[in-house]
Amino acid sequence: MKAVGVVEASCEEIFELIMSMDAKRFEWDCSFQHGSLVDEVDGHTAILYHRLQLDWFPIFVWPRDLCYVRYWRRNDDGSYVVLFRSRVHEKCGPQPGYVRAHIESGGFIISPLKPCNEKPRTQVQNLMQIDLKGWAVGYVSSFQQHCLLQMLNSVAGLREFFSQTDERGAPPRIPVMANMASASAPSKKNVKLQESSVHPTPPLDQNNAASRHSVMDEDTDDDEEFPIAEDEQQAFRTKHENDAKRTALEEEPVDQIDLSCFSGNLRRDDRDNARDCWRISDGNNFRVRSKRFCFDKSKVPAGKHLMDLVAVDWFKDTKRMDHVASEKGLFSVVFNLQVPGSTHYSMVFYFVTKELLPGSLLQRFVDGDDEFRNSRFKLIPSVPKGSWIVRQSVGSTPCLLGKAVDCNYIRGPKYLEVDVDIGSSTVANGVLGLVIGVITTLVVDMAFLVQANTTEELPERLIGAVRVSHIELSSAIVPKLGSDPLVTDRNRYILH
Repeated sequence: MKAVGVVEASCEEIFELIMSMDAKRFEWDCSFQHGSLVDEVDGHTAILYHRLQLDWFPIFVWPRDLCYVRYWRRNDDGSYVVLFRSRVHEKCGPQPGYVRAHIESGGFIISPLKPCNEKPRTQVQNLMQIDLKGWAVGYVSSFQQHCLLQMLNSVAGLREFFSQTDERGAPPRIPVMANMASASAPSKKNVKLQESSVHPTPPLDQNNAASRHSVMDEDTDDDEEFPIAEDEQQAFRTKHENDAKRTALEEEPVDQIDLSCFSGNLRRDDRDNARDCWRISDGNNFRVRSKRFCFDKSKVPAGKHLMDLVAVDWFKDTKRMDHVASEKGLFSVVFNLQVPGSTHYSMVFYFVTKELLPGSLLQRFVDGDDEFRNSRFKLIPSVPKGSWIVRQSVGSTPCLLGKAVDCNYIRGPKYLEVDVDIGSSTVANGVLGLVIGVITTLVVDMAFLVQANTTEELPERLIGAVRVSHIELSSAIVPKLGSDPLVTDRNRYILH
């Protein structure tokens, strides 16, 4: 179920209030009884314990509590996304006298609106899908609905809170969970211990500055300014037709490429309802910087890809798999997305072309240094099919991968391989934790491109795009070591 409302306050003020677990929460969240911090994973992810205040026949029905992971991010438009999902944690076991409810997906979307009478306005969406467990859920249908509506009333509570107070919140505070067993009736000693252990959440500016640990906020479309002089604008107009002709030539059909030497272990299937497979995603599903982006920040459908996606491999091993590419005659760009864990996984995408256009942005990326590559290597993600919490976690904001995670570039005679270590970012790892558990239910689109920053480089063009559907972890295979005489790295694998 979902509740939506408009609150006369800024996104930052509402975000700070939602993140708090102190006494002020009682003033707007009627389902809140007690909350504490179990474990702080990083600046964006934490494990929380939460006791619910539900007033449905409390004499006969045991109270509910929750242990869940909370993840947040700030988008480029100033909106915030706060997501919840239940999690089992060793420091937060079952509590006597409580039934442990289960959040399947939930959270807040806090989006800025145009001010009214010089007052800030914000749209707040609260979605909650929860299983309250226990006998009452099975025998009394109204119990679940009544309690869920009580939790969703928090949107109305936020509106009332800000309409009746001019106070603008201090930094949110979350008490440390020092002793779960005595949390319901803490002694004076424990209260003092908790108060001395309280640490304020870092200021928003400090959190936003930690760009190295943020994945979905790396797009620079709205942050970078490219001042263009008037004479340069005139020059742009006079050469626009020539650029259009060049683009048309680039998009003319070329000789068919022989792809018989390429095959991956993940099968290609172009049917809409296919499972455990990949297919080429239409470039027009993605919006990229237009030719006039420097002047008006406009974006257009991406159109035709620069390279052909010919194969996808789905690997697993006991160690991280680096340098998987090998020579196949045509020039290749290989993206190796590395997923860490007790079992390491790699999804490898092979894009090929007959030759690179000399002087093109793609050619400069391939032959450039790592600093240039990291500043330009961009991914546009999308989740057309999946749960609400996963779609909100991944988002669709372009991400400069070279700035968000560690990327290792390997330049061979006729290929460039990019090994993307997703585990190098705690935020990416947190999002991955949400995704990997439900990967079989997801359809994911990914577009790879080199970011264009100047009028000469624009418009942006996709290297390629792929859709992977309902991937099974069990279908990953252990790769074979390469026997090619050109292979000199022991960690290098062959493409069958």
